[in-house]
Amino acid sequence: MKGKRFGGLVSMLSSIVFAGAFMISSGFAAAPAQAAGPGPEVCKNCHAVAFESYSASKHSTKTDPRSPANAGACSTCHGDGTAHVKAGGGKGVGGMVKLSTKSVAADAINKTCLNCHQADPRRMHWQASVHAGRDVACTSCHQVHTSHDNVRDKLTQPQVCFTCHKEQRVQVNKPSRHPILEGKVSCSDCHNVHGNNPKQMERGSVVETCYQCHMEKRGPFVHNHQPVTEDCTICHQPHGTTIANLLKSRPPFLCQDCHASGGHPVQAAGLPTGRTTGTSLLGTVGRGCLNCHTNIHGSNSTQNSATAGRFRR
Repeated sequence: MKGKRFGGLVSMLSSIVFAGAFMISSGFAAAPAQAAGPGPEVCKNCHAVAFESYSASKHSTKTDPRSPANAGACSTCHGDGTAHVKAGGGKGVGGMVKLSTKSVAADAINKTCLNCHQADPRRMHWQASVHAGRDVACTSCHQVHTSHDNVRDKLTQPQVCFTCHKEQRVQVNKPSRHPILEGKVSCSDCHNVHGNNPKQMERGSVVETCYQCHMEKRGPFVHNHQPVTEDCTICHQPHGTTIANLLKSRPPFLCQDCHASGGHPVQAAGLPTGRTTGTSLLGTVGRGCLNCHTNIHGSNSTQNSATAGRFRR
């Protein structure tokens, strides 16, 4: 009997620990502590427009335990407004916190947001991120007093990002690109903007991020093309180019970035200067690498890897 009771206790404790771990990993934190100061019923007397937009936002949802609506609402983010109300309001009166980079440092704004959002695994490393290092505030991208946050919508998110990333704005308008402007792919599908890896990729590396959609390129193959396992951006410009398949430059010039020495048996068909042996790879006349090497991401050809059979079908 004791053994059964002990086993039941262990099972119950395990369930509690698992539930807690699930809540943390899902971004759920304990409800924020009750903030001192007047609630929204008082604030709306002067801030009617802000209150109306706040009421339509997720921050006003009391069914979410993380919501400031359960802990003083306005005061949770903007501080104790008692002195502000007693003084009859006014800009800068009573020490109220205005979450705008025009009047408050980005770091102070972010600390306010992280009081509730730090538990989300995607934001745990925000302080070490590129955006934090460049003094980007949460409110620079997010609209907290609205039912529709543009940066969380696939169709409108890129326009928010393009506010700073103007080079990428140009690239996504080039002929060969991901369908970002159509809302089929968004910046956050590839990038974790709150993360701290060098290119802020959604996964730990560029290739792992690309493999989320391009699984057929992963391999392993009998013949693995090294750039495919190292970094897709060696050959591809993911935001957009003027060349098909998001290539940085056209073959054979792209291939010659790496394959730029030695000889290669080739015959430029129909050309008087065509040679059959010892042709330098630096020559481009009549050259089309992809005419033979069709499976450039990797192949399972049974031909000897030291011959031209590599990356053929």
